[in-house]
Amino acid sequence: MSETTDERTARDRISFLRTLRAFRSFRPDPVPQEIIDDILEVARWSGSASNKQPWEILVVRERDTLRSLSSVEGYAGHLAGAPLGIVLIMAGDRAEQETYDEGRLAERIMLAAHAHGIGSSIGWIVGSGRDAAKELLGIPQEKVVRTAISLGYPDEGARRSSAGRGQARKPLGRIVHEERYG
Repeated sequence: MSETTDERTARDRISFLRTLRAFRSFRPDPVPQEIIDDILEVARWSGSASNKQPWEILVVRERDTLRSLSSVEGYAGHLAGAPLGIVLIMAGDRAEQETYDEGRLAERIMLAAHAHGIGSSIGWIVGSGRDAAKELLGIPQEKVVRTAISLGYPDEGARRSSAGRGQARKPLGRIVHEERYG
């Protein structure tokens, strides 16, 4: 039996989703504006609870700002070497829904970047880092800032040296349950 185009397309799409990786080392080359626009357009169309779209997006290209942002409390050190950063600014009105929406938005941004061959890594800003990031970026106090995404063309040397790391996954039998847990 021959494979249908729909099956091949589905397999290609699943393969694309499975190949998304976090990259924390980037070449210094800038990301072209057309690609940034595509990524932002995907972000704009991301789903959200009750279609509230409770986000604003801050694009950061300035190297000194990215370095400063990388040093606030949290897990976003990779911003220091990235040619581009995207900071997600949440409204802060509905914490539970917005946390979920923020994760969806971040993943969509990373997938849109991946479609263009742009590497990315998600960073988490915590504790006093949140206020420091707001001050650094001029974000109003009532907004929520906790996610920053580094983007850029992956450094091939770093990519090769990390090949094989982080790719092992638990077998489905260890993470999937049927009907009831256990």
